[in-house]
Amino acid sequence: VQLQACGGGLVQTGGSLRLSCAASAYSKDVVGWFRQAPGKEREFVATIRWIGARTRYADSVKGRFTISRDNVKGMLSLQMNNLKPEDTAVYYCNAVSTQLTGWGKRTSNVNDWGQGTQVTVSS
Repeated sequence: VQLQACGGGLVQTGGSLRLSCAASAYSKDVVGWFRQAPGKEREFVATIRWIGARTRYADSVKGRFTISRDNVKGMLSLQMNNLKPEDTAVYYCNAVSTQLTGWGKRTSNVNDWGQGTQVTVSS
């Protein structure tokens, strides 16, 4: 099942955005956010377990981004604060297996990409 991200937009450096994704629990044990900047490979941003809420973050976003999920509403969110121009990318949400993808860090093992949402940070 492909997950669809939304909530992107244009923001100035230092600004904030909140991304959302409708995501219910699947057979895969983790759900999270990924991004792809122009001319670059898709990369891991943050993931969270469906049960227990353990999280993982890319070093580049630690302390600025917060991932959360609401299992009752079936929603995944990414609060992005203190945005930088290098955060400009198309952001995707997806469900992944911790065993196959290392919490989503091995993006080459992540499949079934849905439509992403563009985040543009102006300097």
